[in-house]
Amino acid sequence: MLIFLLAMIITGVASGILAGLLGVGGGIVIVPVLDFMLRYFNLADQYSMHIAVATSLTCIVFTGLSSAYAHYRKGKVDVNLVLHWALPLVLGSILGVFVATKISSLSLSIIFACIATLVGLKMLLGITVKTRWQKPPKGIVGASFPTAIGSLSAMMGIGGGTLSVPVLTMMNKTIHQAVATSAVFGVIISLPSAVSFIVAGWHQQNLPLGNLGYVNWIAVGAIIPLSMACAPLGAKLAHRLPKHILAKLFGVFLLLVSLKMVLKTLG
Repeated sequence: MLIFLLAMIITGVASGILAGLLGVGGGIVIVPVLDFMLRYFNLADQYSMHIAVATSLTCIVFTGLSSAYAHYRKGKVDVNLVLHWALPLVLGSILGVFVATKISSLSLSIIFACIATLVGLKMLLGITVKTRWQKPPKGIVGASFPTAIGSLSAMMGIGGGTLSVPVLTMMNKTIHQAVATSAVFGVIISLPSAVSFIVAGWHQQNLPLGNLGYVNWIAVGAIIPLSMACAPLGAKLAHRLPKHILAKLFGVFLLLVSLKMVLKTLG
């Protein structure tokens, strides 16, 4: 447990620095590391990805509130879009948790690996997203985007920025508006998702020490303060280091993580 706690402390530092450095959510780091540690110590092989995803989303509730408020104070959040997308984001996140708890940990690994591969390729190749709509579409088409973002984010254990930033960019939002609005989306997605994972795992047996449902509060307590403390450090480094090179390195990291998850499912 001491080694596990140390690993979570390192994860908190890494996720905070990367969040500030590259503008990616900490979940993209927390989930694979926590999944690996749980399986390495044989703490919860059967539910390793469920716990990793649920714990990551719980961390995002706390860290996301701070980020979302900071963006809101700068006036970059599209409040009108947040109000229109809030309900489908919540419904999508609950749907995502429902699906996640009905499938195996290996299936969750495959889903994470597929989306992480796409994100990794985007960062590695420097692919940019072009505008497809002059403003967010309405009706069923418009509601399908936040529902899908909420569902996939809940199943991956991420705040949604990885998915919603490129989507909002396609809808003619500036990168600053997209990042700021996505920060608010992260809170809207992670809160109902975290609660749903707690409820869904409430009566599960053989969960690790410190778990409430599928959420491991030992990991949460270790990750949150260090992630929040190190995010400003990452932001400072972003102004001093070649960001495009770092993005490519992180893209390689995601591809390697995805490959390892795929090999785990085949093995």
